[in-house]
Amino acid sequence: MPRPPAPTERPRGRRDPESTRRALLGAAIGEFAEKGLAGARVDEIAARAGVNKQLVYHHFGTKEDLYAAALEAVYAEIRAQERALQLADLAPLDAMERLVGFSFDYLAAHPEFVALLNDENQHAARHLRASPGLRRMHSPLIDLLGETLARGAAEGVFRDDLDPIDVYISIAGLSYFYFSNNRTLSAIFGARLGTKAAIGRRRRHVIDFTLSALRP
Repeated sequence: MPRPPAPTERPRGRRDPESTRRALLGAAIGEFAEKGLAGARVDEIAARAGVNKQLVYHHFGTKEDLYAAALEAVYAEIRAQERALQLADLAPLDAMERLVGFSFDYLAAHPEFVALLNDENQHAARHLRASPGLRRMHSPLIDLLGETLARGAAEGVFRDDLDPIDVYISIAGLSYFYFSNNRTLSAIFGARLGTKAAIGRRRRHVIDFTLSALRP
C-alpha cells in the first residue's frame, strides 16, 4: 500500500508568530552577545532561529530595533527573577543576603547578559536611553531595595544613611566587574579566577563585604 504523502509544514512564523518572535529574540541575544551590534548580521540571526530573514524585519523592524528588543528581554528576565525573590517577606539581613547572592549567581550563569551590557556601553547606552520600558522596570526594584534598607535601619541592623541606588550599583559592580574582566584579572594575577572554587570564594566575599558595609 503506498505511503501517504507527508503533510506540508507551513512556515513557523505564519503558524505561530509568538514562537517565531521568541526564537528570533533568543537567537538575537546569542548573536549580539557574541559579536556585538556592529558585528551581528540579520541573516545569521534568522538562520540561528530557523526562520526566513524577512520575518526579522516583520517582527522587529531594523537590526537596531532587534538589538533594543534583545536588551529589553535580558533586563526583563533578571528583573522578573528578582521579583520572585520575595524580599519583602524576609528579615532585612536575609533579604539583602539573598539579593546579593542572586545578583552574583545570575551573572555567573548568564555571560550573555554581561556581554550585551558591555556592548551597549560601547554605544553610550543610546538604546537604553530610548526605552522608557527599561527605565520603568527598574523602579520597583529600587523601591523594594529602599524599603528593605529602611526596615533594616529601623531594626538597627543597617545604617540609616544608605541610598538604594548607591547600594544597588555597589552590589552590581562587585559582581559585574569580576565576570566582565575575569580573563584579564586571571592573567594579571596569574590565577584561575573562572574555576568553580574561585567563583565560590568570590561569591562569599561579595556577600560578606556587602553586608559588612550595610551594618551600623
